[in-house]
Amino acid sequence: MFSNRIVHFSGIPNRLYRQKAAIMKAGMPLIDLISANVHQHGIQYPQAILKKGFKNASEQTKIYRPDSAGQRTARMAIQKYYTQDGVDISPDQIIITPGTSVSYQYLFQLFANAGDEMLCPTPAYPLFDSIAALSDVKITYYRLALSERWNIDFSDLEKKITQKTRAIVLISPHNPTGAVATRKELGRLCSIAKRFNLPIISDEVFSAFLMHGKFLPRPTDGMAPLVLILNGISKMLALPGMKIGWIAILGMPALVKKTTQILQGISDTFLPVNELSQFALPTLLEEGKDFLNRYQAEIKRRYEIAVAILSSASHLSFCPSEGGFYITLQIKNQKVNEEKVALNLLEKEGILVHPGYFYGLPSGTLVMSFISKPALLKKSLQKIIHYSK
Repeated sequence: MFSNRIVHFSGIPNRLYRQKAAIMKAGMPLIDLISANVHQHGIQYPQAILKKGFKNASEQTKIYRPDSAGQRTARMAIQKYYTQDGVDISPDQIIITPGTSVSYQYLFQLFANAGDEMLCPTPAYPLFDSIAALSDVKITYYRLALSERWNIDFSDLEKKITQKTRAIVLISPHNPTGAVATRKELGRLCSIAKRFNLPIISDEVFSAFLMHGKFLPRPTDGMAPLVLILNGISKMLALPGMKIGWIAILGMPALVKKTTQILQGISDTFLPVNELSQFALPTLLEEGKDFLNRYQAEIKRRYEIAVAILSSASHLSFCPSEGGFYITLQIKNQKVNEEKVALNLLEKEGILVHPGYFYGLPSGTLVMSFISKPALLKKSLQKIIHYSK
């Protein structure tokens, strides 16, 4: 009765998430150090601007006039955002989507036939396998290697390219390592993409949260035949419920034109993006700049708190995060099991962190976000330090 792909959606929760469910069912306190939803951590977009944005939007939605690429006023606001960030792009090269996950699905279906491969970095966020299953494609992983920082292992990446490879996925800032690809890495990646005639899917949803520098290095200055930038306002403006994302398409003009036309056709099949959200977007992006500045400063402050506390723990090491909301911790004592540490933290303290193997990280690794309110973050970090000895 059911398709083979349901195996990705009907599994039994692991022990960690069974315990989490029991805690929530019992109404006990849960400190979620995995969620990237900053609403849970005291950060919310200003209500006054939201009300203004939706009031203006309501006037423009009285008559339904859908645009398969997304309402032009919203695409022009996104164009302005990129212009201010040093990226030259036309609003005609932007497709609005209901979030980055759907953007991935559009692109997997655009580039790959059943059984084809998408090349993604590991460590990896588990969501990819589910999207791939829905699209009947396979995820092949290339390594990020840890030295003083997380680097793209280009030797491994090239070895993984086969006749079935249809695109290279870049995630920068990367989740969960916090790595930001350097200009040198991006140049090399673009060179490989050109040599093998592959598009680059560049996921930059954490681009607003850089620990160093103001502008994100992007693969748009290289010679890749096609670059598709994925972003949205879920993380950038702390508005996950708005469900507004986009695909910005750059590269060789003929490929950009064809890609844009096909993506408009895919989008037109569903017309899935809320019209009110689209018409509100220009106000939210423009008038939310002061909020974003405060938000960025607060995330950086919380990261610095985490670094200061974790640096005092001699039995833990970590690679500094270059961007995003997450940090990976390495337990130096190889006899300490990271899954047991995560279970003890959840069962005894109500603190949720992930063992690194959830993401393909080396044994002895824990993954956590550092975006909790400072007092709660400090308390939680002390517990993590204690339980990981």
